[in-house]
Amino acid sequence: MSQTSDIDNRIVEESFDEALSSRYLAYSLSTITQRALPDLRDGLKPVHRRILYAMRELKLRPETGFKKCARVVGDVIGRFHPHGDQAVYDAMVRLSQAFSQRYPLVDGQGNFGNIDGDGAAAMRYTEARLTHAAELLLVRIDENTVDFRQTFSGDDDEPVVLPAGFPNLLANGTSGIAVGMATAVPPHNASELIAACLHLIKHPNASISSLMKHIPGPDFPTGGVLVEDAAKIEESYETGRGGFRLRAKWQIETLSHGQWQILVSEIPYMVQKSRLIERLATLIETKKLPLLADVRDESAEEVRVILEPKTKTIDPELFMESLFRLSDLEVRIPLNLNVLDKDGRPAVRSLREALLGWLDHQREVLLRSSKWRLEKIERRLDTLAGYLIAFLNLDEVIRIIREEDHPKTQLMTSFSLNEAQAEAILNMRLRSLRKLEEMEIRVEDQKLREEQSELEELLKSDEQQWKKITADLRAVKKLLADADDNDARRTLISEAPLASTEDVLEALVVKEPITVVLSERGWIRALKGKNVDVSGVKFKEGDRAAFAVSADTTDKLVLFASNGKFYTLGCDKLPGGRGQGEPIRLMIDMEEHHVTIAMFIADPNRKLLVASSAGYGFVVREKNVMAMTKGGKQVLNVSGSVEACVCTPVKGDHVAVIGENRKVLIYPLDELNEMNRGKGTKLQSYKDGGLADAIVFDGDEGLFWTSSSGRRTAYQDWKLWLGKRAQAGRIAQRGFPVSTRFSEPFGRA
Repeated sequence: MSQTSDIDNRIVEESFDEALSSRYLAYSLSTITQRALPDLRDGLKPVHRRILYAMRELKLRPETGFKKCARVVGDVIGRFHPHGDQAVYDAMVRLSQAFSQRYPLVDGQGNFGNIDGDGAAAMRYTEARLTHAAELLLVRIDENTVDFRQTFSGDDDEPVVLPAGFPNLLANGTSGIAVGMATAVPPHNASELIAACLHLIKHPNASISSLMKHIPGPDFPTGGVLVEDAAKIEESYETGRGGFRLRAKWQIETLSHGQWQILVSEIPYMVQKSRLIERLATLIETKKLPLLADVRDESAEEVRVILEPKTKTIDPELFMESLFRLSDLEVRIPLNLNVLDKDGRPAVRSLREALLGWLDHQREVLLRSSKWRLEKIERRLDTLAGYLIAFLNLDEVIRIIREEDHPKTQLMTSFSLNEAQAEAILNMRLRSLRKLEEMEIRVEDQKLREEQSELEELLKSDEQQWKKITADLRAVKKLLADADDNDARRTLISEAPLASTEDVLEALVVKEPITVVLSERGWIRALKGKNVDVSGVKFKEGDRAAFAVSADTTDKLVLFASNGKFYTLGCDKLPGGRGQGEPIRLMIDMEEHHVTIAMFIADPNRKLLVASSAGYGFVVREKNVMAMTKGGKQVLNVSGSVEACVCTPVKGDHVAVIGENRKVLIYPLDELNEMNRGKGTKLQSYKDGGLADAIVFDGDEGLFWTSSSGRRTAYQDWKLWLGKRAQAGRIAQRGFPVSTRFSEPFGRA
């Protein structure tokens, strides 16, 4: 009965939703604070912090020998980190990789992986020790500079945070995904970070723009070229969220006979070289990179990837732009400065807040170290005072130690010593007694008192504290420069090339000859080859070819509709010629009651004459009618029953117009306005009906009309129809086509 009663007392009634919610919340908080997010002060997650501390406990300093990684991993999981050994080893490997860490914290000996993505050797084969950068993170950890807590077993203590002698969070960067939040911090140049910190010490309210004079952007261990706009970088640093465009570093290598190739000497951060080359090879096979002929990996210790173009005539900048768009030669590095503060609370910080947080930590470390040193000085001064008494009364001290049953108590009574002083005298070796000279004791005492005075002044003065931190930062900057080849910036800051999107997209299209066919019912398709005879092409019942133009897949197709809009389509996006094609209205937004008036291949250097059925029109440059959206571009304004009816190229110096009343009017082209959009000026006057057709011709060559059969006929004595713009004109000469058109519409089949 008592056992059942105990069980009943331990039963807690709770709804399933509440139980699940509370336990999941505890799990998510544990994931956030113990695994995914780094600490703002030292930039480390618990596993990395434990690895470095365990290696320090094993005395794996930079100047000592290496030890097996298996030994280190064993200490970490046995004493500090109750997780799998492989996870710990993977974290340790990453800390040693020069292509992953801007400032490696572990000095590895053996196979620790490579930039190709190959993994490290097993931990039983590799050895490691700390680097000078890691020592900076652990500096003065024995001086009570940080708090310690019990490990999971309660047998050891571990640091809650490291003293962090340099801003490791931003210097080495980090990434992690927690429950409902993530972090992503790219690496930076430590010398630039320290310079910014020195600026912040003098100007605590410094703006992001002033900090960017010292930190222009991230600095990646693999180099590369940062092509992000400076304004966007500033915005990212201001908000703590954003991203950076990073490109491979490349140069042109000139070969014989005018040939050239591209040498890629640095690839973007965290991009595996083998996968990059594999991706490029796949794009070549699938013909998605028509400009790239071959890719070769000639790397040894340094990266050397060769990109061979298909032709030497292509512009190298355009060639590389096409590669940047489709491969990892350009990547976007995210910024999400979501880190834990000293109270363990996650929040997104700006660059300024992150640096100030680290500086506050350095001040805390300095204060705690100074207090620890003061306590040590006080104990030593107390001991020296006891030594001085013992020196002055050496014979009596020796007698008490030799003859008294309780020498410690007798010493304290005889010379008014405290317990610590008496214990220090008793612990002295006899051979040290002769060294207890009064002068040496007094000299040491004087030095310690001077140091004590300086430390007391330091603790009282904010100015002195920041002065000391400034001196320490300059020393750290020099140490990092000596350990890392002057700590020069590896990632270049540049602007992205000004190649247009259209040029790049065109370069990505395989150039093939086609014939574009549009039927009367609005079905479009692209047949292989140019000048295809459309008379043999099959259409749906009751349908037939309306327009047919020869083109290449790299061309732009332009359509002019009766609603006065121009539409632009990429010829490479058109459906193939095996089926019936696709409705043109699936590709462009054109109303059902409107039809295509003209279809042609774009020529930016050409001019067009557009006109409406009301007899109004103007000349427009073709480069100004190109539409970038599905909705097209309104150029000729029409309304009500008035529709666009003419679109013809401007080739000549005279305009001939004919109305539905068969009256023809001819006048010089310069009487027409050139516009980008509008209703236009009046071309011809009508009592009844409207405009039927218009054409531009060269007066020296004469005016011609073309029949539906393709026969070209000269218009006799065309100067008899010369007049002024907007006049009514005269009846066309005998034999003019019944269709009242000078020629078939632009692009008509």
